[in-house]
Amino acid sequence: MNLTARFELPLRDFGLDVELDAAPGITVLFGPSGAGKSRVLACIAGLVRPRAGLVALGSEVWFDTVSGANTPTHRRGVGLVFQGAALFPHMTALENVAYGAPGETKSTRRALAREMLTRMRVGHLEDRLPRTISGGEAQRVALARAFASRPRVLLLDEPFSALDDAVKRELLDEVRGHVSRAGIPTILVTHDAAEARAVGDRVLFLERGRITRSSSIDDAGL
Repeated sequence: MNLTARFELPLRDFGLDVELDAAPGITVLFGPSGAGKSRVLACIAGLVRPRAGLVALGSEVWFDTVSGANTPTHRRGVGLVFQGAALFPHMTALENVAYGAPGETKSTRRALAREMLTRMRVGHLEDRLPRTISGGEAQRVALARAFASRPRVLLLDEPFSALDDAVKRELLDEVRGHVSRAGIPTILVTHDAAEARAVGDRVLFLERGRITRSSSIDDAGL
């Protein structure tokens, strides 16, 4: 199913006026810092309420100012990964990943969490607290947590920007493989052209709150 979004939101220096259609695979939202990229993700996730517009996954409407629909964030089935891993500091890696995993029993959730940690190559860290692991390892745990929640849409807000090139390449490969297997719409926010080329299927260029161009990644000229 495609993720469809069109909305308006006033910001301090300019207004968001966005219309996008994200098919299964990775859509890159590319633009300079301050262009409004993170606010686009926040509106899709339901963390920010647009002034007007529509957000829908297939025929399921999440937000619509005409009908008054506004599905809460926790019911949208969105996986979110930020530049800061945003792990719960008092929980182990396993507990962090199991927290949002589906399943009626604790053992079921923990089994899924272990599977995702292993896929992200950090299974050996399951008993470690976030403060005892590296930044790259924390981002792997954050990605495992997002994948373990079985999201219907994945939103990535520059989760690789603070990582060194070797770690970044590994994580980009992991994300691309998982998204391909899951067949879900994914939006990656970045201002890094190499990152966009490495993982994206298509790219939307955002400048001062407006999408100025869209193309396949091969034709983007990045």
